[in-house]
Amino acid sequence: MTRSAQKSELRSFADKAFRFCDALTAPSHLPSDISAINPYTDDQVKEVVRRFLGRFFNDRNERVFVLGINPGRFGSGVTGIPFTDPIALSDHCGIENCFQKRQELTSTFVYMCIAEWGGAEAFYKDFFLTAVSPIGFTRNGLNFNYYDSRDFLQYVRPFVVSMLRQQMSFGARRTAIVLGTGKNQAAFAAINSEFCLFERVLVLEHPRFILQYRRKQLHEYLRKYQETFAAALAG
Repeated sequence: MTRSAQKSELRSFADKAFRFCDALTAPSHLPSDISAINPYTDDQVKEVVRRFLGRFFNDRNERVFVLGINPGRFGSGVTGIPFTDPIALSDHCGIENCFQKRQELTSTFVYMCIAEWGGAEAFYKDFFLTAVSPIGFTRNGLNFNYYDSRDFLQYVRPFVVSMLRQQMSFGARRTAIVLGTGKNQAAFAAINSEFCLFERVLVLEHPRFILQYRRKQLHEYLRKYQETFAAALAG
């Protein structure tokens, strides 16, 4: 093992994750009508992310990766922490912040699940919330997912694979959970099949879909999330 590899082995999950965020850059030469969302260019975001990672990931344990799509404009696109809006960051994670206190649907549902699991400390001990693409995108001022057009997916695919591999080096277990049963599932399944990133992949409906279209079945989905999280740890 090289000296650099030995040093990497000694770094905590938090240290590896923060180094990744700190160095993150958007794919080069994006199409002219598409812009990148990279919250980690902001010093305030970096400080919040550093505190968050230090609080919950200051160890060398492996975790189940929970993979969303990519940052949006109002959740992790603001805080730098996947599925975590400014309100959840303070109320559930105990990290005060100066971001505009705007609530985001995806974050609302995810932190309902985290509360049922036993709270942020218990949840983050075993799980890491992230995204297939850690860089978000907009087109004409609206969120634009990495898979929203076939041509764009092909363009960012090498970037996505590289980002997934780098994130897995933080300490990923061989089972992952993908949030999004439609295009996100299909795009990730094709990548995982080709590059053999995770041995087992579980899939759940995306939180935004649940709160927008299945709110009457909210408790059923909360139970399904709990069961899937438990199954991921058992595998």
